Amino acid sequence: MSSSRTISANGIDMFVREAGQGPLVVLCHGWPELSYSWRHQIAALAAAGFRVAAPDMRGFGRTAAPADVGAYTIFDTVGDMVALVAALGEKKAVIVGHDWGAPVAWHAALFRPDVFTKVAGLSVPPPFRGRGRPLETLRESGITNFYWQYFQPPGVAEAEFERDIAHTMRLVLGRGVSDPSSMFVDEAKGFLGKLPNGMPLPAWITEPTLPNSPKATGSPASAAA
Repeated sequence: MSSSRTISANGIDMFVREAGQGPLVVLCHGWPELSYSWRHQIAALAAAGFRVAAPDMRGFGRTAAPADVGAYTIFDTVGDMVALVAALGEKKAVIVGHDWGAPVAWHAALFRPDVFTKVAGLSVPPPFRGRGRPLETLRESGITNFYWQYFQPPGVAEAEFERDIAHTMRLVLGRGVSDPSSMFVDEAKGFLGKLPNGMPLPAWITEPTLPNSPKATGSPASAAA
């Protein structure tokens, strides 16, 4: 049986889902996700004899979202995971990351191999570090409308996503963003305007488990990124 709580770690309040007893496994979700995304894996890992902790990552869901855009570096996010392990009374952990959580997992194992003894990345392999900064590389390549760039001005993406949270959750979580063209934002349509409307949910998610659904139980009301 899983439980949840908010703890203080690395100077922020962090919402964490927990279950099980045994060696600690930390699960880092990506975007657009929350700790809720790991609900099935939490149960399976706990049943296999592990203690599992899945936080809402910094800036997401019920975890604090610092206003300073400089507070989201890889050092901050890795620091959150190091502090989480300590806050749980542990000294070592296995760390698993999916999507944007994968770079956190890889760097956690790189920076603190004394804490993170094993690491797994889902969807995102450990890349070679580029010679330039990603946003500068995009701009130098003539790309100006990639979603990373759309998310940079404070308040722009937030205003679009918060206009109708239930609609946003259905589009982004229900339909997904697997089509590469959806990663490029039409200024007139915004990010969500590139995702299809009125399509049925895929088999892996149902209306009662869709976050922000009136029927959802134990799911978050909203997510921030």
